[in-house]
Amino acid sequence: MIGFLILAVAAVAGAVLVVTARQPVHAALGLVGTLLSVAVAYIMLDAHFLAAIQVIVYAGAIMVLFLFVIMLLNVERQPGAVRWRWLRPVVYGVGLLGAVAVAATALLGTRPVPDRATVDAVLQGGIPERIGTVLFSEYLLAFHLVAVLLLTGVVAAVSLVQRSGDEPGTEAAAAAAQVDQGIGEPA
Repeated sequence: MIGFLILAVAAVAGAVLVVTARQPVHAALGLVGTLLSVAVAYIMLDAHFLAAIQVIVYAGAIMVLFLFVIMLLNVERQPGAVRWRWLRPVVYGVGLLGAVAVAATALLGTRPVPDRATVDAVLQGGIPERIGTVLFSEYLLAFHLVAVLLLTGVVAAVSLVQRSGDEPGTEAAAAAAQVDQGIGEPA
């Protein structure tokens, strides 16, 4: 139980880094730490296949995708715009409310911890056949919702950072201005 608590603290610390890091690469590294903590938790539950998939698919492939998007967008340091002043207190309030709800659910829950035999019977060692059967039958909707959530996150990241070519200060605007002045040639 102490091992799971340590992993929980590590996973939450990584998640907090994802949300609070100012540099996108640091946030991605925090997400890797969270994903690896979950993988170690799977190992402690004797679900070795799930742990391997967690590391290969999420900490590997998905993080490569995220880093590719971060590098592709070339996010530059921009001065903080003072927009939506009301949003920060609302986000903090909702986050605090969520944390209180999770803590209340965890502390007030009266369900006993399942014994080792029950966990082994449900997980069946994390074999791929059992995971595939459960994932694509009982949890098919959740599987698709996670895929849509990941896609939405990538699209949101691109749309938040994308700049139009007409904005002053962009390379496209600078090149257009040079062409207009007769300094450069259009490509």
